[in-house]
Amino acid sequence: MSNKVLVLAETREGSLRNVSFEAIAAGKQIADGGEVVTVLIGDGVAGVASDLIAYGADRVVTVEHPHLKTYTSDGFSQALMAVVEQEKPEAIVFGHTALGKDLSPKIASKLQSGLISDVTEIEGAGDDAVFIRPIYSGKAFEKVKVKDGVAFVTIRPNNIAPLERDAGRSGDVSSITVDITNLRTIIKEVVRKSTDGVDLSEAKVVVAGGRGVKSEEGFEPLTELANLLGGAVGASRGACDAEYCDYSLQIGQTGKVVTPDLYIAAGISGAIQHLAGMSNSKVIVAINKDPEANIFKVADYGIVGDLFEVIPMLIEEFKALKVNA
Repeated sequence: MSNKVLVLAETREGSLRNVSFEAIAAGKQIADGGEVVTVLIGDGVAGVASDLIAYGADRVVTVEHPHLKTYTSDGFSQALMAVVEQEKPEAIVFGHTALGKDLSPKIASKLQSGLISDVTEIEGAGDDAVFIRPIYSGKAFEKVKVKDGVAFVTIRPNNIAPLERDAGRSGDVSSITVDITNLRTIIKEVVRKSTDGVDLSEAKVVVAGGRGVKSEEGFEPLTELANLLGGAVGASRGACDAEYCDYSLQIGQTGKVVTPDLYIAAGISGAIQHLAGMSNSKVIVAINKDPEANIFKVADYGIVGDLFEVIPMLIEEFKALKVNA
């Protein structure tokens, strides 16, 4: 049986986040031949609607209002609920992002439906879809099936591949007007502590440092390597606690969960809390002076050595590869 699936797209500074395209792919699988309707919420966001169609959305519904320029739980829930009431979907898909993790339980609660969060894989399609998600800090996985009500799903970035972009696809783009009122939160200023460039949670390459980096300056070669590879810089909690970098870079059980194609761990011992945030990376390269470091147990490739010698060597090798490419 085909379903109508609603997908919440996310934008950041006017551009669509990659997880929006991944969520559409998940939505297509859940719809199983049914309709995938993507929702764009914000102020001045309608211009990116055609990209959503190109990546597989059948229709796009926009909700724009000055109060939606910056995310608030109250504002976005009013906007999304208006679309849900109009479209009456069988399933709703969010990215497992800060926004998705905040908004999805609120909407699910309003509709008295369950929520399957942090999905990394979907088996089957339509009503037979089975959602796979990690539990116990990634030590095990559970399979969940929705038997009744609206299926609410958040998908972990970098796990479900987006569909191929097809600029020739066509689809309807419509808008609805929602009076956003009674906001309990007003955003007056947004101060970003995260680094410029590639978003850590969506990066295909992550270069992370731990206590072995020894100082704030020790992160500079890691940043150079990450930039060279088109990736992002991350850190263990130990490095953040030591004030070598900002907590916005923290990866682990109490930080961000990342699943890049390549994860380079430099000077990270491999505490279980850190492994919970990166152990599902596709390829893990560990650099550590201690051959007994726990990080080597999950690494695909291990380099026993001083990161301050190894990282510059890697930088030079990658530069040479780029020159000769």
